[in-house]
Amino acid sequence: MSTDLVPVRRALLSVSDKTSLIEFGKALSGFGIEILSTGGTYKALKDAGVAVKEVAEHTGFPEMMDGRVKTLHPTIHGGILALRDEAEHKAAMEKHNIPPIDLVVVNLYPFAATVAKGADFPTCIENIDIGGPAMIRSAAKNHGFVNVVVDVADYAKIVEALKANNGATPLGLRRELAAKAYAHTGAYDSMIATWFARQNGESFPPTLLVSAERKQTLRYGENPHQQAAFYVTGDKRPGVATAQQLQGKELSYNNLNDTDAAFELVSEFSDKPTIAIIKHANPCGVAMADSLSAAWDAALRCDSTSAFGGIVAMNRKLDKATAEKIGAIFTEVIVAPEVDEDARAFLAAKKNLRLLVTGGMADPVASGWFVKSVAGGYLVQTRDAGRIVESDLKVVTKRAPTQQELADMLFAFRVGKHVKSNTIVYAKNGATVGIGAGQMSRVDSARIAYRKAQDAAKAAGLSETLTRGSAAASDAFFPFADGLEVLVEAGATAVIQPGGSIRDQEVIDAADKAGLAMVFTGMRHFRH
Repeated sequence: MSTDLVPVRRALLSVSDKTSLIEFGKALSGFGIEILSTGGTYKALKDAGVAVKEVAEHTGFPEMMDGRVKTLHPTIHGGILALRDEAEHKAAMEKHNIPPIDLVVVNLYPFAATVAKGADFPTCIENIDIGGPAMIRSAAKNHGFVNVVVDVADYAKIVEALKANNGATPLGLRRELAAKAYAHTGAYDSMIATWFARQNGESFPPTLLVSAERKQTLRYGENPHQQAAFYVTGDKRPGVATAQQLQGKELSYNNLNDTDAAFELVSEFSDKPTIAIIKHANPCGVAMADSLSAAWDAALRCDSTSAFGGIVAMNRKLDKATAEKIGAIFTEVIVAPEVDEDARAFLAAKKNLRLLVTGGMADPVASGWFVKSVAGGYLVQTRDAGRIVESDLKVVTKRAPTQQELADMLFAFRVGKHVKSNTIVYAKNGATVGIGAGQMSRVDSARIAYRKAQDAAKAAGLSETLTRGSAAASDAFFPFADGLEVLVEAGATAVIQPGGSIRDQEVIDAADKAGLAMVFTGMRHFRH
């Protein structure tokens, strides 16, 4: 039975990350704690003048097999696992000369860093730690009597506890550290299992192991009555998880979700400065132009009403001229790869605006997983990295599209990939002019996008709808010709769609009758 305060008399330190090691070792020595250590940790401490005893001397058994066997010994694990208040355990310790170990400080071989460097298979295998996880798990199991530390950031907690309790630590701290230790070894094993599955050519392993670290506890979820937190996986993909927040309030659950959607969309475009305005994870305006300022004007024109309180993402360094335009309306978040000093100074006055810098753009065709929870399980699929280029298109109508129509079709189809299904996107001159999202009927999506374009034209003081002369994109095929007929009514002159309906010919005939150019992509972009 554990007690609250347990004195620390002996510690075992074996770390690959030597950050703050010397300072911590000296602090432990200051409390009269005997320090055991191995390999590089032993050398670092000894060279710094810290009193330290090598594990091989402590066990009476030499380190062997290139260091594979050093802490895997009964003297070590008995000293960690022994219940101090069990007579049988105490007798075994005395009989076999096993001194108790009260503090275990271990961080594991850098497996993830080794893999990230592109190391070969044997090198990666050698960077799978065995003794470390065994000691960590042993110490965590026996947290009633033993402290376990796997994070450099927790050195200070141990030192503070020792100071406050005359060389002892409280049970609450030991439990906290034990929980963290099991999460640490679990994440470590998850990395190894995922890597091994990939080495074996398995896209989806028989057992899904996902590890992530809590970055922040959020105020609430999608709604105030829901609890939420933000976890990061360690993936270095530029985006909301890796961005630096330069100013503004704490990001909410919805802010994070919408900012991710905005940045992933704008990362699709690299040729020209591009801006995407997002509301509730759907774009309400996207445009490319010769400058960010001009791109903002065109994106905002698509749906200036929905842009209020939205998220703005861009693929170029944010300049002051563009920042001033964005700042003219209420905006929740701005995310950019970089921000110049003048823009940053201007936005600093807007205390509630969140400004994020990613340091780069996401690769839109990079592989990765998309995971969604369902009752009793997870749906896992690869990221939608599909990309259509001009050579993929099949002209199916009598009239072939012009070069401008082709450019606008490809632009609209790429935007449509990031709009909730069913989706219709109208685009003209590199800018969206109407977006219909998330409808049960594709006809309704076409109508909504058309109506929004009419509203935008009216707001801009134009005499005709913005969709007149536009190219229209559909994320999936038209099951009937009625959806295409709405595009004709809206004034679209070209249509891009996946094709594949049993009524494709009916839709093609309707396009020919109206004089439209239509192309098939052969690729669908459902987004639910």
